[in-house]
Amino acid sequence: MNLFYTEKIEGNFAYMSEEEARHVVQVLRKREGDELRFTDGKGGMYTGKIAETGKKKCVLEITERKTEPSPPAGGLHIAIAPTKNINRYEWFLEKATETGLAEITPLFCAHSERKKVRLDRLEKILLSAMKQSLQTHLPQLNEPIKFSEFIKNAAAEQRFIAHCEADGDKNQLKDALQKGKSVLILIGPEGDFSPEEIAAAKAAGFVPVALGNTRLRTETAGIYAAAVTAAMNL
Repeated sequence: MNLFYTEKIEGNFAYMSEEEARHVVQVLRKREGDELRFTDGKGGMYTGKIAETGKKKCVLEITERKTEPSPPAGGLHIAIAPTKNINRYEWFLEKATETGLAEITPLFCAHSERKKVRLDRLEKILLSAMKQSLQTHLPQLNEPIKFSEFIKNAAAEQRFIAHCEADGDKNQLKDALQKGKSVLILIGPEGDFSPEEIAAAKAAGFVPVALGNTRLRTETAGIYAAAVTAAMNL
């Protein structure tokens, strides 16, 4: 089953973007009267019949609408450093979206090797993953921000920093999580957070946690955190 996406909904009609319209009309060969399911990315799930088509146009008349509940990890925000190989970061975005991640912030740290990301490309990956996994909530992708700036105003009921340094205060994430509360997890670059960043995060109220008993790549750490949080909230 295909799930489509549009934010442009006016009354009983929905208007597909040019890209979505081309896929519906030219690739899938859908015609007027055919029925489609689509979402607005904000929890709305719709069924509609194609009312009008063109090469770059597809208008749907809505026949059914409902609101889906928030995903299991609806309160999960991961602030994670972009990887040197951007393909690894994109893989993380895709898989984390499938778990029901709510919010993502690209985090620039002292040891970050990548200092730039294309948000437009990352948004497309999130959108594709949402549709592929038949979800109705599109994760919020924030502007990239420096670590020192981010921790100043970071808010969540549970705030964690996952780092690789020896730390007697660290518990496993799975043991530290509390079900039903919003979660923010900081995950560093390939070279990990600097000692100064770890100290600053702890001073700002972030609790150190471990992600299993092995050393994980940045993107794997992100997936682990997303999966463990989703499982906790089932």
